[in-house]
This record gives sequence, structure tokens and C-alpha cells, in this order.
Amino acid sequence: MNATFVVIGGGIAGVTCAETLAFYQPEQEIILVSESSLIKTVTNLLALTQTLTSFNVEEASSNVLNSKYKNINVVHGTLNKINDVEKHVIIDINIKINYEYLCICTGARPKLIPQAKDNPYVLGIRDTDSIEYFIERLKDSKKIAVVGNGGIASELIYKIQNTDIDWIIKDDHISATFVDPGAGEFFQSSLHKNFNTAEQSPSKQMRYEEEGGSKSGAALGPDWYKHFQIKGACELPAQVKIHYQTELAEVKIDADCEHPVKITLNNGQEINCDLVISATGVEPNLNFHGSSDFKLSPLKEIMVNEYMQTSLPNIYAAGDVCHAYWDHAQHWFPMKLWTQARQMGCYAAKCMSSALNEEEILQDFCFEIFTHTTKLFGYKVILLGLFNGQKLGKDYEILFRMTKEHEYVKLILQNGKLQGAVLVGDTDLEEMCENLILNQLDLSDYKEDLLNPDIDIEDYFD
Repeated sequence: MNATFVVIGGGIAGVTCAETLAFYQPEQEIILVSESSLIKTVTNLLALTQTLTSFNVEEASSNVLNSKYKNINVVHGTLNKINDVEKHVIIDINIKINYEYLCICTGARPKLIPQAKDNPYVLGIRDTDSIEYFIERLKDSKKIAVVGNGGIASELIYKIQNTDIDWIIKDDHISATFVDPGAGEFFQSSLHKNFNTAEQSPSKQMRYEEEGGSKSGAALGPDWYKHFQIKGACELPAQVKIHYQTELAEVKIDADCEHPVKITLNNGQEINCDLVISATGVEPNLNFHGSSDFKLSPLKEIMVNEYMQTSLPNIYAAGDVCHAYWDHAQHWFPMKLWTQARQMGCYAAKCMSSALNEEEILQDFCFEIFTHTTKLFGYKVILLGLFNGQKLGKDYEILFRMTKEHEYVKLILQNGKLQGAVLVGDTDLEEMCENLILNQLDLSDYKEDLLNPDIDIEDYFD
């Protein structure tokens, strides 16, 4: 097979890259290689500010791309080998695809706890298939342990019903990947809330079945939990017990006990449960061979420059598999998120298109400021700039406002200028905060009034 552009990966980064290429190069042949016959597509894309977007990620048959774009051909298979000298890839064992430009968007795989190896009672959470398997196992469980403190772990804790949960986190507050201890405390009241009827109703979203058995799917997108009912075997609502600053030390199985799993924490505490859920992050998926070696980061990610180019000619990379190896803008940094996977996939396509046309390209504006929107414990969460004081050392000040069960607002200032913000709830402050971070206006004279609820500060700065 031959194509001008070959994109490897059916996740958010890969599909976005292929779709953007189809827009910029409608006359060129594009091949998207996906392990699964299902792909992840971005829908309902909504611009909240100049750089902040919200969107849904939906699972769809790969035929959707074939029918929507005449120049995209989807090939089902797994990348086996890259030959950068002869410019071709081998898919599985018998498909050879020649390319002019190649983009690797193979994403990441779950970084499971060591105790998960060959243990049927320890489940990893990463994609839709793993979630559905977990839901099936949870139906017979009355007590589980969840290890991890990122987005998926937090969403699971919030969504699980009718099962007692021991939440094991190595930090001193919940959701530490995204928020500070204050916001973690703000979320505490949501741990034991019952869902409203709308959230409990079965999903009406179209579901597709995998062809030819299950294969590894792409990462879960934002609000994935809305489409599932996650219930255990208890008749009473879930009770959550949090074990702070602890890690899992040992897992033992005794099938004759009421709760067959016995786990020991590194503080010596023992817990009996029915399942252990590993939601401890991801590692890059580089399960293929190459005729040449990529330049890799210490975490084994493919390093890319400011044009998403790898160390090998005509080969690009985007999403969780790569590391942004360039001088970052003051208020931006890389993080393994679906928002950045989408941004990188889109920008990589622009760079490849410009390379084909021998055009100069400027780096996308989305890399000027870190932005991310998600939902945690039922609240809208917006993160802007250096939202946890990243890069600032200890020389900064914090302004915050909290209304219990309503909103949590934290602003990070250095030398009187806004550097980052955490906005939880419907604050409507995101556009103002983004503008103040980008234009670096001196706010020294306004600090006392920035979060005064009696002053419409957003209207003032507009």
C-alpha cells in the first residue's frame, strides 16, 4: 500500500491528525492504522475562550472516517516495524505501507502496579474494554480497593455505587494530579453523594461492537463515566475510606474467604476486599521495532521538536507517546491529557502538510498557555497556566475564594501578575483569567478586589 501520509493510532491524537490532514490536503492519500475497528472521534467541540475548548470523545466505527473523508483509508492492524531508510511500515506481519510522511500516535498503556502481574483480582483501567470488564466484575463485589489519585481514579470513586471503597493514594490530598489540598478538601463532600436520576439513567449513546474479538482500545475521553452504570453488590450506598500517603505493598489471594483479596499497605495496615483497581497512570506505547532508534526521553517517550518532528527524517509523533522537547512558553507545560493529545494531533498534521508544501509554519497558539477543562466529583474544573505554581518555586502568592458545595477559585500571582488559576464550579472567570495570564497586566492595585463577590471584576477587565 502507498500513501503520502500514514498515521499510526486510532485514539484522539491519531484520528485528529488524520482528519486535519484530510482538511489541509484533500488530494493526498492518507492511511490511518488502528489496532481496533473502533476509533475515538472528537464531537461537540466548543471554544470556551481563545485557547480553552471542551469536547466529547465518542467511540465510533472506523467506517465513519471512510465515509466522511474520501482520501482517508483506515487499516486495522498493529504497527510491527518502521523502516525509516526505505520509508515504509510493516503492519502485523504481512501489510507493507510506503509513506512520505509518518506520524506515530500510538498513545500509552496503563502503568499497572507490580502486584497486577498475572493476578485476576487486580484490574487496570485505561480504555472502554477495560471499563466494561471492570463493571462486570464489580457486580459481584461488596468491597474494593482503588490505587491511584489521577483523573480516572477520582472519576471512578465518584461514580461507583453500592460498593465500599478503600482509596489508596500516595499524596496527602485527593486528586493531587490536578488540584491543591484546598480543592481536595472542597471535593470531600461529594464522595458520599447520591447521583440524581438523570445521571443514573442508562446511556442512550450509540455503542459499537468490536470486530473479531477485543483488542486494546484508545484512552477514555472526558466524561466517559456518563455512559456507564457502575454498581456493586451492596444494598447500601458506597462508603469511601481514604488512606493518605500510603502505597500498596503486597496482594495475597485466599479464594475461600468472604473477601478473597488481602492487601497490605506500606504502613503495615491490612485490608480485605474483592477487587483491586489499578489507576496509576500510563507509560508510552512503543511496542514496535525500528531500523533506527528514536531519541527518547528518560520516561521512554519519543522526543519531538517544536514542529512535532522526531529525530528520524519525515517521522512525526503526537499525543501520549511523545515528549515536547522544546523551550516551552512561560505558561505552558506538557501533561498526559486528551486535550493536549488533540492539540498535538492537529498541530502535527499542520506541520506535515507544511513540510509537503515546503511552507513555513509558526507554532500553534495553544502552546502559549496550559488549558484544560474536565469534571471532578460532579463539578466543572478549569485549569489555566501554572495552576499549581509549576515553574515558580516558592516565590508566589495565592488568592482563593470558596463557597462550600458551590465553587472553589484559586489564583496564583507572582510580582503582582496572574500566572495560573484553578476554577471549580460555574465561576465564569475563565476568559478573564486567561487574558490576564496572557497579557501579564500588573494587578497589584486590584488584588483585594479580584475575588470580591460583590464586584463584577470580569466586566471591569473586559
